[in-house]
Amino acid sequence: MAAKQRAFTDPREPTGLKRTIGPVLLTLYGVGTILGAGIYVLLGEVARLAGPAVPLAFVIAGAIAGASALSYAELASRLPKSAGEAAYVSAAFGGTALARLTGIGVILTGIVSAATLVRGFVGYLDVFVALPEALVISAVVASLTALAAWGIAATMRAAALVTLIETSGLVAVCWIARGSLAQPTERWLTMLSISDSTAWLGVFAGAFVAFYAFIGFEDMVNVAEEVVEPERVVPVSIIAALLLSTGLYVLVAVVASFALPLDVLSSSGAPIAAIVESYGFSPSLIALVGLFAVINGALIQLVMASRVFYGMASQRLIWSSFSRIHPQRGTPIVAIAVGGAAILMFALLLPLGGLAQLTSFIALAVFAGINLALIVLKRRTGPRPVFSVPLPVPVLGAALSIGMLVLRLGALAVDAGS
Repeated sequence: MAAKQRAFTDPREPTGLKRTIGPVLLTLYGVGTILGAGIYVLLGEVARLAGPAVPLAFVIAGAIAGASALSYAELASRLPKSAGEAAYVSAAFGGTALARLTGIGVILTGIVSAATLVRGFVGYLDVFVALPEALVISAVVASLTALAAWGIAATMRAAALVTLIETSGLVAVCWIARGSLAQPTERWLTMLSISDSTAWLGVFAGAFVAFYAFIGFEDMVNVAEEVVEPERVVPVSIIAALLLSTGLYVLVAVVASFALPLDVLSSSGAPIAAIVESYGFSPSLIALVGLFAVINGALIQLVMASRVFYGMASQRLIWSSFSRIHPQRGTPIVAIAVGGAAILMFALLLPLGGLAQLTSFIALAVFAGINLALIVLKRRTGPRPVFSVPLPVPVLGAALSIGMLVLRLGALAVDAGS
């Protein structure tokens, strides 16, 4: 058993995947999966809850996500493996049942998120041309699956290009509305002037919603076996991706707060498009960027889910067929095909509103487990990893994740009783 455990957790064991990813591509991959399409739809809801303190809500949400991101960074340095979460849990707590459950939860979040984004692509496409939903979904999933199977380098470059387009679109919106930043000092101070406990509750409620815009950094650990020098590159890239995303979120939130009246911002289902339209530009420009954003998010989630399938098979947690590598492309071909088929099934057959809520719930549960795993591993003696954080970091990450789970369950209970 001890020999099996060492083989399971040894990051130096050979892998059939090609190590072609450097820090720039991995960071852009992380930024792409964090940004996704969330900023385009979440901003109005955060404004409704947090009021003028929208940027502060995003800062708090980034800090909450940051604690778990730092834990992921150390764990990736300790165990740079595909299906990282399953490997971390197994190394900390032993056995296979909990590791298998963790891996399945991660796969489910990726597949459901990708299916949700693919269906969202149909809505953005309708701005330009109306096509049968089933046809669009099938064509998009088939294209993404083919790209993911072609090779990780091509996939990463495509994801990086789309991330640059998506990021440039948000920066362009901020540039268009730059005149709104010329506000008196008193107006800037309203973002920080939280007068009473009720207002603070609103800010934290807004931060709770904004937190979901930061989910995605954890996907980066699941391509670790395709990263050059993963013990060093993965932690640095996780931190860089989170900092870049947080900075962009806060910049967009500040511009939106000044460019639109609060009632318009909080009631808009497409606040970024509303900003552009208020300055005399066609909202179709943002719809085009939105197309890139959602397709990029779906591609990244497919890559992540397939690597977790592969990693779990390599670690003997699921059927060995999922670890089969294409001899020329060096990609987990069976895992990609099954992941694509599952995304297509979810996108075509199931209502995803409730599943999206379930996805966020599972993500928080996984975050809590990962932070607890790092606490256990740090208390054991052993070689110090290349990247390490103080023990209070995973303690804080676990407490915040569990606290948000409890708050979410309480909110669901209130909704059910009303």
